[in-house]
Amino acid sequence: MRSIDLYLFNLVHDLAGASRLLDLSGIFLAKYLGYFLILATIAFLLSEKAKFISNSIFILLSLLLSRGLIAETIRFIYPRLRPFVALDFEPLVNHLSSPAFPSGHASFYFALAMALIVLNYRWKWWVLAAAIVMGVARIFAGAHWPLDILSGAIVGIFSVFVVKYLLPRPKE
Repeated sequence: MRSIDLYLFNLVHDLAGASRLLDLSGIFLAKYLGYFLILATIAFLLSEKAKFISNSIFILLSLLLSRGLIAETIRFIYPRLRPFVALDFEPLVNHLSSPAFPSGHASFYFALAMALIVLNYRWKWWVLAAAIVMGVARIFAGAHWPLDILSGAIVGIFSVFVVKYLLPRPKE
């Protein structure tokens, strides 16, 4: 699996440095796209006044389980080096050399996207596409291996379904 991970990483990351515009786009998507997703989520929560509390609790519990509990537990057990540390290069985005597996960004934003899909957010597929683009951008920037992003996505999606199971939504 490691050779496929390295091959896919090189396929994406080797585009870094090809053009200043592409690098700036990758940096923006890797670092700042998440803020727009959070703003979209807040707008959604505020537009659903009758369900504000239940929707907020559902989203927050999904994010806490995904990023705060599962991702951090896996990182503690399996402290995998980030690509820029393992391959000794300067990433496009400043990042600590903390464990990379699974991606905290991917676990957080895929949990957010899947929670919005479950809640039937109007632009749910745009949010999911943004989470995918952000994950690819983090590979491009040199902060993560593809397997880090994939595992973070799985953790995020899994967390939403666990919370949905444990915290059933009231019938409409």
